[in-house]
Amino acid sequence: MHRPLTIATAEPFFLPGGDTGCLLIHGFTGTPKEMRMLGDSLAASGYTVLAPRLFGHATHPEAMGRVRWQDWLASVEDGLNLLSGCTKRQVVMGLSMGGVLSLLAAARYDVEGVVTFSAPGNLPDDPRSFLLPVLGWLNLRISKGTPDWRNHQAESDHVDYPYYPSRAIVELNKLIKVMRQELPHVKIPVLLVQSRQDKSIPADSMDSIFRAINSKDKTKFWVENSGHVVIREPEREKIFSEVKSFLRRITV
Repeated sequence: MHRPLTIATAEPFFLPGGDTGCLLIHGFTGTPKEMRMLGDSLAASGYTVLAPRLFGHATHPEAMGRVRWQDWLASVEDGLNLLSGCTKRQVVMGLSMGGVLSLLAAARYDVEGVVTFSAPGNLPDDPRSFLLPVLGWLNLRISKGTPDWRNHQAESDHVDYPYYPSRAIVELNKLIKVMRQELPHVKIPVLLVQSRQDKSIPADSMDSIFRAINSKDKTKFWVENSGHVVIREPEREKIFSEVKSFLRRITV
């Protein structure tokens, strides 16, 4: 029997629409499915939506063992190339690590705007962090800990890897460091979204990113009763409305 290309329901998706293309980038060990509610909402408002699968994701955790952060960025580049072939302007949006990749894309490529959801400014404090190079070499299975979901229906059908491969954590740490170095090059409109109840990233992440970017048009949008995956949580419609207002304003 042939193995499926991706985990069921975790496939990349494309929703054709208008001249503004939205590239939706999922998070670390996650899948395009976590972007689907946002994608459907944007498509219903006339936007073209593409949610690619990041390299090593949505198949099996062992695939993360050979990933380098540049591979994830290459997946984003492919997505932008595809969108630019069918839309006049592109906006990048990402959840968690996808937000890190979105900001790096905003620093490097010709995009109209950038939106992040729960983007980490650093890895969370962990007494094992000094062991990262060793943990990466061993490629251990690192527990994800207790989830912080508020929407338990969404939690029940969420699709991601059950643990963090330690080698991939090393690459995530490198990616975040590169992003931080390049944040001053972000000069396009930016919308940053974070929940005050997010237990997965450092609490000061949005504030630290906001201070580092050089855009004259930058907005922080806090929500109060959501976990890390804010775009599948109870306050998602409030977030979707803010994202659409941002898009209308920057694409006039």
